[in-house]
Amino acid sequence: MILTIQNTLQQIIDLFLQIDNLIYTQKNIKLSDATIGQHTRHIIELFECLIIQYDQNYVNYEDRKRNKLVENDINIAIEKLIWIQGNIEKPNKDIQMICSFNHTKHQIVSNYFRELIYNLEHCIHHQALIKVALIENPAILVAEDFGVAPSTIRYRQNLCVQ
Repeated sequence: MILTIQNTLQQIIDLFLQIDNLIYTQKNIKLSDATIGQHTRHIIELFECLIIQYDQNYVNYEDRKRNKLVENDINIAIEKLIWIQGNIEKPNKDIQMICSFNHTKHQIVSNYFRELIYNLEHCIHHQALIKVALIENPAILVAEDFGVAPSTIRYRQNLCVQ
């Protein structure tokens, strides 16, 4: 699982090495005028919440920085992605996931590995959106499996074998 997450983050880094800050920060109509940088910041901040709050035995994704530097500077985003790759491997343990619904805080029993899976799925979802923003640009090579869930990749491979 850790290797899959690290590889997924590496796909983002590899893609970002092909684009410049203008593309990264440009509002995109296909993303409802959001930017690739905004989607990337969201990916990064959820992973950061999980890693940083790990020692406190909880994760609260609502309690994130919303760091504009990450969404406006592709090099900072790449640095953060590399940091996540290097800090994601931790032992599994029970943690509380804290969230709010209807102005009420809730604590839900979870564990580190479950939250890693959530973050991976969340990351892939945002990668798919980033892919939509870039796919028609012939100068940018977007990997075929960028933004595709591992289960979908396996399913497609099984179809090819048959």
